[in-house]
Amino acid sequence: MSSSQPSEEFEEEERQRRRAPWGVMALVLLTGLALIRNGSGEFDVGPPQPASAAAADRAPTKKGAPAPLTFSPVDRIRIKPIQVDAPVIAVGLDSEGWVDAPPPDDSHLAGWFTGAVSPGERGTSVVVGHVDNQQGPAVFYGLGSLKKKQRIEVERKDRRTAVFEIYGIEVFAKNKFPGDRVYRNGGTPELRVITCGGGYSEQNGYDGNVVVFARLVDVR
Repeated sequence: MSSSQPSEEFEEEERQRRRAPWGVMALVLLTGLALIRNGSGEFDVGPPQPASAAAADRAPTKKGAPAPLTFSPVDRIRIKPIQVDAPVIAVGLDSEGWVDAPPPDDSHLAGWFTGAVSPGERGTSVVVGHVDNQQGPAVFYGLGSLKKKQRIEVERKDRRTAVFEIYGIEVFAKNKFPGDRVYRNGGTPELRVITCGGGYSEQNGYDGNVVVFARLVDVR
């Protein structure tokens, strides 16, 4: 009796399908306290917040968009307009079911959530990071100042670089976070970069999340 092996494409689709329900549930939890500000609250000026004109529309389709990549862990993220060139570590869930953030004492570190797809795969990948810590601004302090059409580069460990173009930047209240909209799988490779934002209080930390919406436009 002969047996046949499933194609690589089928295996990849199955891997994403099995992971999706847990990933979506975990990502919703990210909107809680996982990325709460760790600073003293003594900064004179808070991080920039997105302008209303930067709100995301539905991701535009573009002729000649690159084919989705296969799975690969992530190495670095580069966002030139805000001078980010940071190493990326894998983050999962903590003991309470929250998405882990990178260690707060390392201000120059981002985290790729492994419960979602890797950047460049079909689906929505997620990179998180702190906005500030006890020492001052952290890796994604300037996230809210980004503009549509600017680009984000994600260097993967397979030596491919996925290039994403921003089509929206918004801040959402944590108690009204539109998880379905932010994390939905539109069938094409997309990226969300998330940090804390909105108002801040000593008791509760930041009351919102800044979310950058971007789509894959190039692979190098």
